[in-house]
Amino acid sequence: MRRLFRNFVFLAAFSGLTGVRAAEARLQAAALEFAITPTTGGGTSSKVGALVQKVEGPLKTTVTLFQAGEARVCLIATHMNSPKGANVSPLIRRTAAEALKLPMERVLLMVSHNHTDLNLVSNHIEAYATITMHPHDVPPAKLVPAGEDFIRQLEATAKQLPALLQPVTVSWAEGTEGRISYNRKGRRADGSSYLIREEDRDLLGVDFNGDMDRQAPIVVLKNEKGEVVTAITHFTAHPCTCFHPEKPIIFGDWPQVACEHVATHLSPTKPIAVSFLQGCAGDVNSKGMFRGDVELSKKYGRMLADSYIAALEGLKVSKRGGMDFAVEKVGIPLAPLPSEEVLKGEIAEMEDFIRRANAGDENTLACIGHNFPRELTPAYRGKLIEMILPWSQWALEMRRQGKAESVAKFLEVEIQVLRLGDVGFVCMPFEPFQGIGRQIRAGSPLPISIPCGYTNLSYGYLTDGANTNAGDGEYMSAHYRYSKFRAPYAKPAGDVIAVQGLKTLGRFAKPD
Repeated sequence: MRRLFRNFVFLAAFSGLTGVRAAEARLQAAALEFAITPTTGGGTSSKVGALVQKVEGPLKTTVTLFQAGEARVCLIATHMNSPKGANVSPLIRRTAAEALKLPMERVLLMVSHNHTDLNLVSNHIEAYATITMHPHDVPPAKLVPAGEDFIRQLEATAKQLPALLQPVTVSWAEGTEGRISYNRKGRRADGSSYLIREEDRDLLGVDFNGDMDRQAPIVVLKNEKGEVVTAITHFTAHPCTCFHPEKPIIFGDWPQVACEHVATHLSPTKPIAVSFLQGCAGDVNSKGMFRGDVELSKKYGRMLADSYIAALEGLKVSKRGGMDFAVEKVGIPLAPLPSEEVLKGEIAEMEDFIRRANAGDENTLACIGHNFPRELTPAYRGKLIEMILPWSQWALEMRRQGKAESVAKFLEVEIQVLRLGDVGFVCMPFEPFQGIGRQIRAGSPLPISIPCGYTNLSYGYLTDGANTNAGDGEYMSAHYRYSKFRAPYAKPAGDVIAVQGLKTLGRFAKPD
């Protein structure tokens, strides 16, 4: 297996696409926050066209500029999800890059993956839906008023940061939080996988949470006076506690609430901006999806904030200074397409499911490995299957035309690796499974490393090797069905990102 990993990395990972080496230069930082408050009626990710029904509060975004020597890196952390769209993320990153006079590669867009937001463009498209498209064919962003407001405030905020830069030290601590999340990939007695929703949690015992990451790290940057300039928080779970796709609301959910409480604790008299970075949450949910509400989200936000604040008692000051940054290319191995016989059976099952769902059949709860909760209407369940039917039709046509072997064998993507003092960050354009993050944490040569998904773009869910199995058909593991069009992942799947991330962190850990 070790040799296999080496081969994949040799074939599909290339170091030093773009890099910053400022390992011993004094680190400086500046951070500001802005917010948009959309109105009701805006477009959302709802599959049945549901519009925003209620606005519970603003959606906040933090913009942080780091500088060491002549090198700069910008981090945009937003309590949203839609900014990672394939035709809006480049616009956001380019806007910040131009405002700061930076190469776009040095601007990182990190979304919390908050489900209670809205689309910033009227023609939103995800990266996994553009895989076989030529880059010039990706439709340019058509900003809605909320999107125009976002871009306008982002530009104004970014332009202020260079004048606010000041020398900082980097400290870090790691809290523990196990009350608000759960592992959402389940196994039935026959070995098949399924997505654990709230109605399934009811059957699994009192307040089931399973095997999930509990780490709640916090990074604090202080100036020469000992004042907090900014902080970066991290946790692993889908923020979906007050989310229902057929009853959309606007709210920053528990990550934004947690950041607000942490900011007040760290700097009671002077406002500061606190960022939230989402972890490898592909197989981890926050509790309450389709059943929770804003009050439960606020409760969870306070819980998470308390965990960060408790961890501050053990705050450690970095022994190293400076900053390192690199963009790496990684190739994730892909498996062959299913057989013609399998694809024909899947298509027949999906077409029957869609007919019954459109007719209002309440017994539309399972289809080709996907399972659906009763909280969703049959119409919504049908739309979800309509989204994946084209993949099987495409794969069948490739088989019939004898072109199955021409399908790409790797999905090539870029990851970003950043070091601030003793703290490493590995940033991925996916919804990675937590097993990938665990490998990065366990193998890091730095005192602490933070694995982050949902960076710049999202190519959908990315399984680790242990969760890459032909029989796993639940929503996350079989997310290739939503793409246009790529093959399923093959072992070791997302583990190759952990290998490359650790290789780069190892280079950063060495003194110049």
